[in-house]
Amino acid sequence: MSVLKGVLEHAKRHVNYPTSKKALIEACNNFSDVPREDKDWFEKNLPERGYSEPIEVFKALLDKV
Repeated sequence: MSVLKGVLEHAKRHVNYPTSKKALIEACNNFSDVPREDKDWFEKNLPERGYSEPIEVFKALLDKV
């Protein structure tokens, strides 16, 4: 669950919406405070599409857990 906690905290607090997968990954200095393994999981599992609000990011990743 640490994967979700770190990246979702960024998605909720530090990203302007609407956004894209690329913008989410680049947010907050490329998630520099999130462990590399967690960032890799996020990049691999987040679908390539637009996101209107944080809950869409959460739901997309919960389907992968």
